[in-house]
Amino acid sequence: MLIERLLADTGIIRNRAKVAATIGNAQAVIEVQQEYGSLDAYVWGFVAGETIVNAPDSLAGVPAKTRVSEGMSKALLKRGFRFVGPTIMYAFMQSAGLVNDHTRDCFRYAQQVGSQ
Repeated sequence: MLIERLLADTGIIRNRAKVAATIGNAQAVIEVQQEYGSLDAYVWGFVAGETIVNAPDSLAGVPAKTRVSEGMSKALLKRGFRFVGPTIMYAFMQSAGLVNDHTRDCFRYAQQVGSQ
């Protein structure tokens, strides 16, 4: 069985729930791809195809989650994804470029805002 084989692999996190969720999430991604053409097209739909630029003054102004990440989380949960809470989804949005939370004094803020 695939799950048992993966749980024996010392190179990955061996938590049964996370392994099962990874397999289920991969199956859910295939369904999203069939419906939207790509996972990329689906997730960018939550921000209307445009990066959200928050421009916080300090790291204290960076939220842990937003209404958009809450909506994305609910939509993914409804599709059968697991381990996709609003805080995790917000971190994903930051890493994928859907959100620019660089502070105004960060050199990357100016580079990214200038390129949009």
